[in-house]
Order: sequence, then C-alpha cells, then structure tokens
Amino acid sequence: MHPPTTIIIGGGVTGLSTAYHLALKKFGRIILLDKGPVGDGSSSRSAGIITGLLWSETGVRARQISLQRFRELSQELEGYQFQDVGSIILFDPPSWTDREKLLPLYERVGAPFEILDATEMRRRWPALHPREDLRALYDPLGGYSEPDEYLPALARKCRELGVEIREHQQVTDVLTRGGRVTGVRTPEGDIEGIVVCTVYAWTRKLLERIGLRLPVKSFVHQRYVTTPLPSPVRIPVVNANPYNGYIRPASGNRLLVGIETSDREEHPVPSLDFHMSALSAAPELRDQLMRDFVPLVPDLGALSWATERVGLLTFSMDGEPILGPVAGLPGLYVGVAFHSGGFAYNPASGLLLAEFVADGRTRIDLAAFSPDRFDPREVDQYLATTVPQSHAFQRRH
Repeated sequence: MHPPTTIIIGGGVTGLSTAYHLALKKFGRIILLDKGPVGDGSSSRSAGIITGLLWSETGVRARQISLQRFRELSQELEGYQFQDVGSIILFDPPSWTDREKLLPLYERVGAPFEILDATEMRRRWPALHPREDLRALYDPLGGYSEPDEYLPALARKCRELGVEIREHQQVTDVLTRGGRVTGVRTPEGDIEGIVVCTVYAWTRKLLERIGLRLPVKSFVHQRYVTTPLPSPVRIPVVNANPYNGYIRPASGNRLLVGIETSDREEHPVPSLDFHMSALSAAPELRDQLMRDFVPLVPDLGALSWATERVGLLTFSMDGEPILGPVAGLPGLYVGVAFHSGGFAYNPASGLLLAEFVADGRTRIDLAAFSPDRFDPREVDQYLATTVPQSHAFQRRH
C-alpha cells in the first residue's frame, strides 16, 4: 500500500503549520501549494498577536495549545523567537460587563488572567496612559511573533522535514469522484490525495466549485509600523478596543499599530487570481491613528510611519473559526475564517488539522468549529447580503 498523499492549499501560517505537524507525524507525502510565494497573503500582513482569553471554551482551549506551541517553536525553528511580553485587552465600562461573564470559564479551564485598573496599568508599564474609566484583562502568557521571522523559519523547517512546497502553483479546481474529494487541479497537472484547504479570502471562490458554500466574508484591514525609537517601548501587546485598534512593540525599537475601518463594506474576492496588492487604505487613516493612539502611548507622537501593510480579515457567520473535515465531501478538510486571529491560532489549527487527517480525532472537542454546523438556508441568506465590518463579529486576535 502506498503512503498517503496530503495536498495543502495555501502557504500561509495555517497551511505551513498543518504541513509541519503532519511531517512531525511522518504522515506520508505532503505537498503544499501556493499561487505565490509562501506567506504572500494575509499571513505576512498580520500583527502576529496572541492572547488566550477568548470568548468561547473551544477558542480558549485551542489558544492554550497555541501558547504552548509558540514557546516550543522558539526552540524548534531556527531564527524565530516568541515575544512573551504579555497581552492586555482594554475595556470601557459597557464592554467590560460582557467580558466579566467569561471569567468563570477562564478559571475553570486554567487560563491565567488578572484584572487591572488604569492606575495599575500605568504602574506596571509607565509608557501606557490609559483613560481612567478603562480596565484591562491581562494575559501573562500572551505576546506576539514577527511574521517576517516566523514564516520563513517555519517554511524552512517544513522543507527540512521533506514537505514539498510548490510556490507559484495555483490550484484551479478541486477534484471529486463518487462523492469524495480526490485531489486538485493545477495548470501543471492534476494531483491526487487528501485535500486540506487553508486559503482565507479565496475560500468561497475555490470551494463553491464543488458545491461547498461556507458562510465567510472578508474585510480590509491595515496595520502600520513606525520609525525606530532610541530605545524599546516597554509595553505589552494591547488589544485596545476603546481606541478602535491595537498596538504592540515591534523589532528594531519600533511600534506596530492596527486600526479598524468599521464603516468599510466587505471586500468580495473577485476571482482566484486576486492578489492583496490590489487593496489600499485611505491616507487619512495614518493621521487618525496618531489622534487615537498618542493619548494611550505618548511615545508614538515622536514617530512617523515607516511601513503600511493592507490585507483581508475573514469572518464566519457566527464569528468562530471553521476547522475540520467536511462530512458531505470525504477527503476534504478546511481551516479558515479565524476572524483577526489566524496567526494566533496557527500552531493549534495546524496541529489539530494534522490530527484530523492522520488520526481521525483531535485532542480537544472541535464541534463548535465544524464546517457542518451551519444551516444551508441561513448560509444562503448570509451570503446574499453585503455588510460593513461593524456588522461582523468584532473579535480581535
């Protein structure tokens, strides 16, 4: 009997992580296909932020795996280091009421946290100046990765373990026979095997070809990196919901800041040939970022913006990821729609997809993320609408 072949569509962090964890299991032949270079989509445009303090038990348990694996990957991947600076989520009084209800969940599953007021935040991190009415949920295990370090380090390790990474090879169709998914079609020819689809913005355009309609929508997002400071700014990762974005340290004594454009409508991907270089951000967002974030981090006021990256965030209808096998199409697995947290999920999502493929089961219950959880009529209604980002679930990292 020939060893199995697994074809992974998409060379972002989820696809690379899946390939890596399958390779660690020595699960046959592993082929990863990307229409461009690896990391050319959302992954290289990510903030790389992670916290374990999410809004559902499945999400929290998956993030516990990610937080552990990020630390292990710092030892496994040459040239990569997880930055364990901790992470805080800021809340104003109305939004805190909803998050406070989740504290018993965090205690039950063993996700550490602290609740900090503005005075305590300023004491711990003098560079932070939060408003007096704000409080923070502090995750001591949180932190960030630099995508420009992580992606090449993970791809390099995949190749060392025998993964066939084929860049500039676009998947144009998914092959089926007898109700099963049997492989993919590319301009270079057909490839047979188990299929794992990890492309984000292109998911609908690709999978609708075989009758699979997933309720996902994509929204433009932009993040910026500053010019250097003389010395590092000592702050944790800050998911600054009342400030409409986030901020974190970045390599080279810089700051990375992201901002939402809540009124901007979803961005439908027109074809499989779409590239994110076609996206743009309004120039006035740079000034808005300064107005919004200098009060929180005054050091930002002495800097200017050095780089801008614009990409797409992909949300599902209920705001939760879509991860696992598709019951109606045996041989197909998907890992998509990780809201703004695809990078944060990727060590767990890749490991869990590898467990689905190789073992047929996963170490945690993923029913809440199942591709089969949606009512087809509700999916049709959802996809027939066009909405601004403010109507999607506001779930950051």
